[in-house]
Amino acid sequence: MPRLGLGVWKVTEEGQVEQSIQDAVKAGYRSIDTAKAYGNEEGVGRAIRECGVPREELFVTTKVWNSDQGYDSTLKAFQDSLEKLGLDTLDLYLIHWPVKGKYKDTWRALEQLYKDGKVRAIGVCNFHVHHLEDLLQDAEIKPMVNQVEYHPLLSQVELRQYCQDQGIVLEAWSPLMQGNLDVPQIQELAEKHGKTPAQIVLRWDLQNGVVTIPKSTHEKRIRENADVFDFELSHEDMALLDGLNQDKRFGPDPDNFDF
Repeated sequence: MPRLGLGVWKVTEEGQVEQSIQDAVKAGYRSIDTAKAYGNEEGVGRAIRECGVPREELFVTTKVWNSDQGYDSTLKAFQDSLEKLGLDTLDLYLIHWPVKGKYKDTWRALEQLYKDGKVRAIGVCNFHVHHLEDLLQDAEIKPMVNQVEYHPLLSQVELRQYCQDQGIVLEAWSPLMQGNLDVPQIQELAEKHGKTPAQIVLRWDLQNGVVTIPKSTHEKRIRENADVFDFELSHEDMALLDGLNQDKRFGPDPDNFDF
């Protein structure tokens, strides 16, 4: 699984997702993260076919939406997503949110898809520690990935440690805080390293062992977001960023969402 990928949340304008993926592939990205709820799986599929990179070199993720959760409905939703994407197999399939009373049946469906060889890896999104502990009571296969909101203002230390102990890869959505990067300490580190604030945050993710999937539709920013492997944050830099945590969410709380 690539450590850096392209997120395509809310990229639904005609031709925009295809162009973003083309730009990303040229910049070296090999991971694309979509979801049924994003409404752009067909565009992602077209971009994959037209990007000029062999399918086996790409890591493609999509997710089952809340209204499709449950065993049989998840199997159907997976097939629908596969057809929209125009793929024979998927690299990673995720439960989008921990829908109470349904996510265990949904997980059984993902386990079956994995056993059948239709998906190379399975995981969850937005699961707190207590969701994971509940799931693991009955799961035959441990989730391989937990994709959550993660950034310096929401560093989720307990969850990151739990996932690390369990061998679950933590993956960050909204790593760039939906553009709210005007934090003095981040700005100072950007000046110190000659990098953008976004690059500082993405580097922090990577050095914390967190996979990250920043979203952008601008070619320049897509290239910049990938340009994070030629410098390193010091222990002091990392500690400074770690100290910014406010448990602040820009998205919903997994214990209190309504969709």
